[in-house]
Amino acid sequence: MHTQTLEAYGHGLYAVQYEELAAGISGLGEAVRLQGRTMMLVRGHLIYPLRYAKKDVPVTAARLRRATGFRADLIRRHGPPPRQQAFDLDWGDLDDAEVHPDLELLPEDVQLVLVAYACSMEAGVMRIEWGSAELRREDRYLIWHRHEPLPTRN
Repeated sequence: MHTQTLEAYGHGLYAVQYEELAAGISGLGEAVRLQGRTMMLVRGHLIYPLRYAKKDVPVTAARLRRATGFRADLIRRHGPPPRQQAFDLDWGDLDDAEVHPDLELLPEDVQLVLVAYACSMEAGVMRIEWGSAELRREDRYLIWHRHEPLPTRN
């Protein structure tokens, strides 16, 4: 695994997705380090890779493993506003008390662009799309506001 980190075993694919994306669009924006990863800011948009499946399923089936942590906070804070507001029981901001500390490194007006892809070791990249999505809290599914496919190399 040709990666700049020490994660060559087990998490190599996870680490290299950021490096490959940053290398591919390095001339378009500026690099920013978040969670020890190089990510790209292009004209006020953070470009973020997200492997959503190991099999060939549509991007509309994308779901996060966890409703908390860096990815969830990133999508909630910098993704599009929810199309349907949560039911307000006037319990205050119990869920949003703290955001991941690395997100404080980003300006608040940065918008998130997800580069979501389905891939496996056997089949390679099967689908890749980019767009913007909100994170539905109750089941961790991504609700796409817009998305479009990107060409894959065969």
